[in-house]
Amino acid sequence: MSMSRWEPFKEMMTLRQAMDRLFEDSFVRAPRGLDGSTNYLPLDIYTTKDAVVIRASVPGVKPDDVEITVEGSTVTIRGETKVPQEEGTFLLQEQRYGAFSRSIDLAIPVQPDKAEAKFENGVLTLTVPKAEEIRPRVIKVKAG
Repeated sequence: MSMSRWEPFKEMMTLRQAMDRLFEDSFVRAPRGLDGSTNYLPLDIYTTKDAVVIRASVPGVKPDDVEITVEGSTVTIRGETKVPQEEGTFLLQEQRYGAFSRSIDLAIPVQPDKAEAKFENGVLTLTVPKAEEIRPRVIKVKAG
């Protein structure tokens, strides 16, 4: 059995390595979905007093090419960004094309039969009313 000298700083990452990793993770890699695909659909989700509102940027997608399903409290948005039929050779191509899908569990009881979807300037806005049992109720106090 041989003994070796322990060097505690040998295993530490340098500041430069840490910064390189930070920039690589933040700017170089495309965001990925849960299945590892690069066609990830970023969402903004917020609640109002009566509903849950989901906003998704889907530029270049026609409203007819988007499918929205609500099952229980899970919302799924699917669609496809089609490759433009341009003549010539791309010098740079950073936009994502192909199918995209995103499912999110809202964890709030909703009324899917009363949901409304609007599409304006490449932004899809889905408004799903909350279930009656979780909406806040105001109870008037009577003097008497």
